[in-house]
Amino acid sequence: MALRTPIRAHSALPPGPRLPMAVQTVLFGAFRNALLPRLQRHYGDVVRLRLFPERSVVLIGDLDLVREIFAGPVETFHAGEGNMVLKPMLGEHSVLLTDEEEHRRARKLLMPAFNGPAMRGYRDMVTELTVAELDRWPEGRPFRAHDRMRALTLEVILRVVFGVSDGARLTELRAALERVVDVSALDLFGWHSPAFQKFGPWRRNRERQERVDQLLYAEIAERRAAPDLAERTDVLSRLLTVPGDEQLSDIELRDQLITLLLAGHETTATALAWALHELARDPATAAETTRAADEGDEKYLEAVAKEAMRLRPIISEVSRKLTKDVQVGRYTVPAGYMVLPSISMIHASAEHHPSPEVFDPARFLGGGPPSGSWFPFGGGARRCLGAGFSLLEATIVLRELFRRYRVSTPHPRPERTKTRHITLVPGDGARIAVHRR
Repeated sequence: MALRTPIRAHSALPPGPRLPMAVQTVLFGAFRNALLPRLQRHYGDVVRLRLFPERSVVLIGDLDLVREIFAGPVETFHAGEGNMVLKPMLGEHSVLLTDEEEHRRARKLLMPAFNGPAMRGYRDMVTELTVAELDRWPEGRPFRAHDRMRALTLEVILRVVFGVSDGARLTELRAALERVVDVSALDLFGWHSPAFQKFGPWRRNRERQERVDQLLYAEIAERRAAPDLAERTDVLSRLLTVPGDEQLSDIELRDQLITLLLAGHETTATALAWALHELARDPATAAETTRAADEGDEKYLEAVAKEAMRLRPIISEVSRKLTKDVQVGRYTVPAGYMVLPSISMIHASAEHHPSPEVFDPARFLGGGPPSGSWFPFGGGARRCLGAGFSLLEATIVLRELFRRYRVSTPHPRPERTKTRHITLVPGDGARIAVHRR
């Protein structure tokens, strides 16, 4: 298969269902896990859909095509435009929503927070916060692991972004952020419709977002006036001390901060919750995880996190909007269409991941799966800036948790998946119980 600028201008579009756009959007948003295998069986690895708000999208489950999309020119494959569904929440200047030169500028400014020296500096902080969280866990009584993981990872990213995680304003911000992200796939209609935002849940979502913005702007203003600003190493202080023409406006700062706060905790928390759900159901793999924790075998602990992200993708696909016509296999996809490399479809492929339904961290040891067949953080020039930090955080949490506890589950059956804004989360919160070793 090949992906290139087309020679024939009138190749057929990919096949796909003819259901109304609203119906396809609801099915894709709320029932994706059941829908994708059916689409793949019926239409193949390249499927055309009509989804709100972009209308014309092409879902891609062929690994060779996905590799070529990630390797393609960023001028042709606009990831920022592909993420515009998030614009009402993240803002137009977010590193996730910009393209080409504006994206390169934002990425360059944020990169120091996630380079090697910064990552080494985070280890003790993540360990400290993890231990404090684990010491509060009830023993022998089932609880929602996803809730506790979200609380922990939010504390971590607050410390990374602001340098502190206490104070009245951050206490309110902590609660407000949780309310902002606690939306369903159907709430996306309201994000992009001012008319909807006058009513019910959509109005409440808008009001919550406005309050988060007020808190962030107040934090930015206070930090600008801090006498020790130049000595601070947190993300906000670094962004405020950028020299010359690179300086960011308050609006630009707000957009980058909200992106880091939301993307920097939600995905890691969900991956950890899924990992605990699977380990609680699998005593043998849990025992191996305990061994790795005791021995400091971080490669295995990282493999546990990676396998959780493979088996239970937190984000089902990544997006690229085409700025010119592109040949995708035997189809021509016109400029203006969205192409969606499907994480879910490729992670579930027996061709790339033998026995894909089995939770098996060992598949990530040694040579690992085929190159490019595991991409929970996207790929190419747009691979998530915080990928390394997410895996480091997950590894530390698993190490500290399994040094202290055994895990069990009150319900050994596989847990259903629920869509929470654009993420796929445990429908019942990944309920587990822990027992002191």
